[in-house]
Amino acid sequence: MMLSNQAKIESLLFVSGKEGITSKELSKLTNLSKPDLIEELNNLIHKYNNDVNTSLQIIQADDCYKIVTKREFSDLIKQYLSSQSVTELSGATLEVLAIIAYKQPITRIEVDEIRGVKSSSIFQKLQLLKLIKEHGRKDAPGHPILYKTTTKFLDYFGISSLDELPEIEENNQSNDDFMMLFNQTTIDLNEEE
Repeated sequence: MMLSNQAKIESLLFVSGKEGITSKELSKLTNLSKPDLIEELNNLIHKYNNDVNTSLQIIQADDCYKIVTKREFSDLIKQYLSSQSVTELSGATLEVLAIIAYKQPITRIEVDEIRGVKSSSIFQKLQLLKLIKEHGRKDAPGHPILYKTTTKFLDYFGISSLDELPEIEENNQSNDDFMMLFNQTTIDLNEEE
């Protein structure tokens, strides 16, 4: 089956997640010239904007493109994400939170490299739960966003500072003391900060 250029672009936009992807990267990966790529992107943007049966749209910030939900759906999405008063943190979510806690400030890409898998949706969930927040940008190509834990993180895990985190061996990410601390796996979304 031959994939259309728009399908190729759409798939790359989808997997790039919250970070998005530049036109230069899209051009290289799709083997399209920059003018042809921009034309295909504009057609795709127009298609999404005019389709009343999709909640998605493509946005551009500088030279970075992302697939996001349309603004009209923000209340519905917030309602869904907070529909239960208590949300359980999965093992993967706890793993990402632990990496951030010990290595902060850290970028999502650095967390992904440590874990070996993408963590975009987990970062979104942790930000929604106000357990992590953006902490500037790294002085590196692309200036990726740095993340760190919040005071709500400290409150939920019953510690007053990061100094109270158990020491772990660098090569032993599954330390028992550490997992005991993070064994509290429910977060009350309705609790005020």
